Amino acid sequence: MTNLIKKTMPLAAVLFMTACGNNGGSDTKDAGHEGHDTAATTETQAAPQPAAGPVALKDDGLNAVYQHYLHLSTALVNADVAEAKVASNAIEAGAATVEGGASIAASAAKITAASDIETQRAAYSKLSNDMIALVKKSGVSNGELYVEYCPMAFDDKGASWLSSSKEIRNPYFGDKMLTCGEVKETIK
Repeated sequence: MTNLIKKTMPLAAVLFMTACGNNGGSDTKDAGHEGHDTAATTETQAAPQPAAGPVALKDDGLNAVYQHYLHLSTALVNADVAEAKVASNAIEAGAATVEGGASIAASAAKITAASDIETQRAAYSKLSNDMIALVKKSGVSNGELYVEYCPMAFDDKGASWLSSSKEIRNPYFGDKMLTCGEVKETIK
């Protein structure tokens, strides 16, 4: 019996690794994603991953900027001024390669220069509106994006942002009102 187990374990390990690692040709570095539960993921169903989900935009340059936008959104949810500056600096650099990206670059520069979270969040609102417009123009080649909206942001004037998850993680209030908001639109 132990001989049979010794012979089948390597085969089972290879099959398991092949099945878990085959995700349609995308990068298989899932082990580094926080909160990624490989036991709940199959080849045909990927777990939602806010920082590197299956969403892909048709414009490659805008797609790269969007990845940094997700990083920025997370930094604002966490009220992390320094990390928001890192992400916005990357957005500013990437927006230079995107047609119509000048406004995004200008908003990102304001976030990078800001010394407090509230100023960063105000500039993020403008950046988000511009990102939403560019993403709608570009289109999504894979997955779905959600336009989310918080009616209470900026003294009840309201503000929108993009997310690759339907789960509300409010970048305008962070942990003060983390789930305040709603999905207003789905971009496919």
